[in-house]
Formats: sequence, structure tokens, C-alpha cells
Amino acid sequence: MTSSPKSPSTATAVETPPGGAAKLHRGLGVGSIVFMVVAAAAPLAVVTASVPIIISVSGSTAAPQFFLLATIILALFSVGFTAMSRYVPNAGAFYSYIQSGLGRHVGVGAAALALGSYGVMLVGLYAYLGVATTKLLSDMHMGVPWWTSAIGWVLIVGFLGYRDIELSSKVLGLLLVAETLAVVVVNIGIISHGGQGGFSSAPLSPSEFATGAPSLGLMFAFFCFIGFEATAVFRNEARDPDRTIPRATYIAVLFIGVFYAIAAWTVVQGLGIGDAVEKASGEPESVVQNLAVTYVSPILTDVIQVLLVTSFFACVLSFHNVITRYQFTLAVKGLLPRAMAEVDEKHRTPSRSSLAFTAVSLTAMVAVAVLGWDPIAQIYLWFSGASTLGLIALMAMTSLAVIVFFLTKARRPSLWHAVIAPGLAFIGLVVIMVLVIKNFGLLVGSTTNAIVLGGVITLTFASGIAVAERLRRTRPDRYEALDRNV
Repeated sequence: MTSSPKSPSTATAVETPPGGAAKLHRGLGVGSIVFMVVAAAAPLAVVTASVPIIISVSGSTAAPQFFLLATIILALFSVGFTAMSRYVPNAGAFYSYIQSGLGRHVGVGAAALALGSYGVMLVGLYAYLGVATTKLLSDMHMGVPWWTSAIGWVLIVGFLGYRDIELSSKVLGLLLVAETLAVVVVNIGIISHGGQGGFSSAPLSPSEFATGAPSLGLMFAFFCFIGFEATAVFRNEARDPDRTIPRATYIAVLFIGVFYAIAAWTVVQGLGIGDAVEKASGEPESVVQNLAVTYVSPILTDVIQVLLVTSFFACVLSFHNVITRYQFTLAVKGLLPRAMAEVDEKHRTPSRSSLAFTAVSLTAMVAVAVLGWDPIAQIYLWFSGASTLGLIALMAMTSLAVIVFFLTKARRPSLWHAVIAPGLAFIGLVVIMVLVIKNFGLLVGSTTNAIVLGGVITLTFASGIAVAERLRRTRPDRYEALDRNV
């Protein structure tokens, strides 16, 4: 990238929203954005950790159907989400869409909820990554505390997040290809051997879907897609965003859904239809590694162990970039300190925003280490459960906002794009949200945790509404400017 001839290493404050957005890197294509959002979904981590859990909690082999149903709901969500993108041409994603459809107060509440949800999810992922790295190093006879590993990753992510977004996309692309190939090799090994006792169509049959607890299976399958919706966050850095963002969104959700469904089908076939639930319930964390030993080679197990660490690293790097762009947009709007709206002239990235959240991540890692919280049972479980509920609520509000927005516009796309698809998505998302609320205690470890975290989520949303009301009363000019596109 070329730099400013006056001061190539300085950061420039954004004086106006359009000018700030214009300073950002504009070279991201469909592939680069897809790499970043699919990496956030952590495909290898999902296949090795989540697929066995879905089989176990649902008590059936219908995991492929759960993924396909989640794909349909999110594809319907994408119809309205992408149709509205050309009418709301800024990088605020959930915040901007909800504000345009449901008003400034609800929009600022959504901004607070989105930033909080992505933020705590990233902290939880850092904790998990720290544990996975420490385990890997322990196998290599190098013992370090989990929080030391986590802090090391925070610094690496902070370095990459500060620099040109293309560097992050290239790193994520390489890691995504590697972890995807690992899953494909296991799939091919199982298919080429005919599975455990031959192939069965049971995982795709309606009767199997109705077996056990399909609602739990669908809920956990839906969690595996979190992150795909972040395509719109990179709008200011995309080439021809009106074409790039819709294409990247559809490709991301369809790739994730089909990839997971095929992987789940092969895992079931590899375990055997009659034994899949029992084996998945016994040692869920070892299911895929054991399949790799049985159907491919013991060496692949070691490779998967390494790629699991890189998969979580790709995930945290992607979410760091998402949060950085959210903060940048909110700073331009005047909802966060103006310094976060500065753009590095050399790398053309929201550098101050990246540094700010790197500092937040470091502080969080030190704090939880001092408090002595368990990195998995407490930090990861609590934070990922809370963030998932927040993000599903945001998607439901976004679908409703799309409908309201288009119903109040004189010119709008087809009825399918404006009402029918987002309406169906809204119904599906509300159903998922009800399932999450009903089982929230299961997700976060206890009923007490569910009440506390549910209260925090509600207060986060309410705090955003309070900020909007304060702006309306004390700074009406800034309040009115919230509708200006960035």
C-alpha cells in the first residue's frame, strides 16, 4: 500500500464520516471477506467439538438435518440483510440496520449489545485458545500457564489487527484452507471405507429428526454459524460493496452450512448408526481424532491437534477485526471516543480502535487470571453463552427492522426480499431465541449464572437506550446525526 508523503506512520482523525470511511483500505474482494467470516466460525473446531455434542444432546443421528435447517433460516435472514445493505451503506451492520428500521434509541441499544456480545465472546475464545495452546505445548514437554499462552495470542492478534486488513485476510485464508483440508481428509477416509458397517440414510430421514431432543440439536447447530453475519462490518473496506457484501454473505452461510452437514453425516457414518449417540456421549472431545486414527492415520490426529489451535487463532483474529470495525463506526457516530475513528495512513486501518481493544483483551486476560477463574468451565462457558444469546437477539431484531424499513419506503425491492424472507427468518430466529432462553442454564452452567448473565445482557441493551436518550436531551445535533451514513 502507498503511504502519505507527509507522515506515513501517523494516524489521521476522521473529521467527517464519509472522509473517515474513504481513508480505509478498499481492496477486499468476496474471497477475502468470506475467509474472515468463515474463519470466525472455526470449521475444524466445530467439527471436532460441536458435532459430537450435537449428536449427544439431541440423542439422535440427525445432526446433518439440524445444520441444514439452520442454514435455511440464516439464508432467509441473508435475503433481507443483503437487500437492505444498499439502502444503509455503512459498516455498522446490526446497529445501522436496526436503527434505520426501529429508530435511534433501539439502534444505539443494539450497538451496545453487539459490541458487548462480540467483546465477551472474544475474551472467552482467548481463554479457550490459551488452554488449547498450553495442552499442545505440554504434549511437547513445554509447560506454561494457560493465561500466558492467551496473552501471547492477544499480542499476535493485536499486531495483525493493527496492520493492513489484507494481511489478516491472507493469514486467515491459509489457516482456513489447512483446517478445511483436515476435515475433508477425514471425510474421504470414512467414505472410502464405507463407514462403520455401510452407509445409512437414517441421518437424513424425518423420523430420525423427531427422535430424542431435536430442539437442543438445532440450538447447538445454530451456535456454529455465529460470525457469518459480520460480512457487512467490512463494507467500508470492500471493493464494490453493493456486490461484494451480498455475495460474501450468501457464500459464507451456504459454505458453512453444507460443510457442517456433510461433516456431521460422515462422522455419524464413521461411528456407526447404532453406536453414534453412545460414542459421542462417552468422549465427545476425542470422537473426530479417533475417527482420524481409524480411517486415515494416527499422524492426522497430531495434525488436527495443531490445526485446532490455529483454528481458534483464526477465529479470534477474525472477531478482533469485526470488533475493531464496530468500534470505528460507533466512534465516527460520536458514540465512542473520537480517537477510535482514526485511520492509520500507512496501513489504512482503524488503528486506534485495534489498539484499544487489544488493551481491553490484555486487561481481561490479566483480570481473569488474577481472579483464578476456570478458563473453560467459567470464562469460555459463561461468556460464549451470553454472547450467543445477545447475537441471536440482534439477528431477530435485524430481520424485524428490515421489514419495518421496507414497509415505510416508497421504493423497495420485491415482496420476497422486503417482507416474506425476513419475516420467515424472524419467526425462525425467535424460535431459536426461545430455545436458548429456555436452556440458558444448560449453556452457562447453572440457573444462577443464567439469571445473572441474562440480567447483564438486558442491562447492556438498556444502557445503549439510555445513552441515546441522553444524547437526545443534551446533544440534539449529535442525536440527529446518528442517521447519517458512514
